Amino acid sequence: MIDLFEALESPRVPLAERMRPKSLDEVAGQAHLLGPGKPLRLAFAARKPHSMILWGPPGVGKTTLARLMAAGFDAEFVALSAVFSGVKEIREAIQQAQAAKARGRHTILFVDEVHRFNKAQQDAFLPFVEQGLVTFIGATTENPSFEVNSALLSRAAVYVLEPLDTEALSVLFERARALACPELGFDDAARDRLIGFADGDARRLMNLLEQVQTAAETAAVNPVTPAFVDDALSRNLRRFDKGGEAFYDQISALHKAVRGSHPDAALYWLCRMLDGGADPHYLGRRLVRMATEDVGLADPRALEIALNACATYERLGSPEGELALAEATVFLACAAKSNAVYKAYNAARAFVKADASRPVPLHLRNAPTRLMKDLGYGKAYRYAHDEPDAYAAGESYLPDGMPEPGWYQPTPRGLEIRIAEKLTRLQALDRAAGGASTVEMARAAPISGEGDDQP
Repeated sequence: MIDLFEALESPRVPLAERMRPKSLDEVAGQAHLLGPGKPLRLAFAARKPHSMILWGPPGVGKTTLARLMAAGFDAEFVALSAVFSGVKEIREAIQQAQAAKARGRHTILFVDEVHRFNKAQQDAFLPFVEQGLVTFIGATTENPSFEVNSALLSRAAVYVLEPLDTEALSVLFERARALACPELGFDDAARDRLIGFADGDARRLMNLLEQVQTAAETAAVNPVTPAFVDDALSRNLRRFDKGGEAFYDQISALHKAVRGSHPDAALYWLCRMLDGGADPHYLGRRLVRMATEDVGLADPRALEIALNACATYERLGSPEGELALAEATVFLACAAKSNAVYKAYNAARAFVKADASRPVPLHLRNAPTRLMKDLGYGKAYRYAHDEPDAYAAGESYLPDGMPEPGWYQPTPRGLEIRIAEKLTRLQALDRAAGGASTVEMARAAPISGEGDDQP
C-alpha cells in the first residue's frame, strides 16, 4: 500500500528558481558590471570578496550575484531578509559565521531589502564587517544614499544594477521556453508582448511565461498569439513602489517635461504613472504645483485649469476623469513659462527668516479705536482708489528703512510682458512724485538675503 504522503507530488519549483544562473557567464545583462575588465568580473577573477551594496529594481540579479559570489569564493552563504528578520535572526546569522570560521571557512552574509532594517539593526553588522568575520552584501531597491546608514555605506562598494533590456530578456525567454515548454510556440509579437509586460524584470518574465504556459495548456492553444497573451495575463502594475525611488524618478520626469514645454513627453510620463498605479489625486496636486512654480503669472489660466482638472477628476473618477488631468498636463506643457513668482517667494521667505521683525509703519496700521487713531495709526495713509489711476504715486508699503528688495522680476514671456510694462510705468510715476518707489522691485537689484532657490 502506497503511503498517502508518498503519493503526493513534491512541490513544483518555480521556473524563476530553476532558471537561476549557475555561473557568471549565464547571467543576462549588467554588462557594465560583469563584462571584461568590469568591477564585479575583476572581483570574481581575483577571488577577493569585499562588502558591497547591490542597488537596483526587482528581478535584475541581486540575489543571484550574491549566491554566485559565495560559490566563486568558496564561502558559506547566509541569507537574511530584512522584511522578515529581526535582532534574533541577525544574532543567529553571526553565530553561523563564527561556526564557519571555526571550520576554516569565510561567510558571505547577504541581506535582502537591507533598507528595511532600521539604523540600530544596520549598525549591528558593523563590528563583524570590520573584524572581517563576514563579507556583507546588501541588496536594495531604494537609493542607498538615503536608506543605508553612512557608517555601513562607507564600508561597502555600491554597484548599480540596471533593468534588463529587451536583448537580455529575449535571451532569458528562449532559455526558459526551452526548459519549461519547448513544444509551445510563440508568435514574435506574442514574445515581444510578454517581454514588454516583464518591464525589465527577469523574475516577472519567468512568472508570466508560466502563467501563459498554464493558460495555453488549459485552452489547447498553440502557438501563442499577442491576443492570447493579453487575455491570459491579468495586467500587472508597472514597476514602482508608490513611495519608492522609481516613483519619485517618474514624477520628476513628468515635472521636467512640463517645465521643458514638451507635451508628448509630459503625456508619456503621466500615462506611465497612471498605468503604474499612481493616485490620480496625487498627480493632480503635482499639476497644481507645476502651474504655480513653472507657469506662474506668464499664464495665470494654468492654475485655474489645473484646479479644474482636479475637481473634474473628483466628480468623474477613473477613467473618465483622467482625461482632464491629461488636458491640464498638455496645457501646462504648452503654456508660457515663468518661475518669477516662485523665485520671488523663496527670496522673500529667506529674507524674512534671516531678518529682524521690522515694525509695521504707522500709516499702514489699522486704527479701529480712538486710542489707536490718537497714537497715529493709519495717519497720512493714502487710499489708492481716491488717487489718479487708482495708484498712490510715491507711497511706501515696506517697513521704514527697508530698501526695495527687487524680488519679483517679471520674465519677458506671456502675460508677464505686460506686467513688466505696468510696473515700469508705475515706477516712473513714483519718480515723478518724488517719493519712494513701491514698484522698483521690478527693476532694482535684490537686497542681500535673497534665497534664489532655482527649481
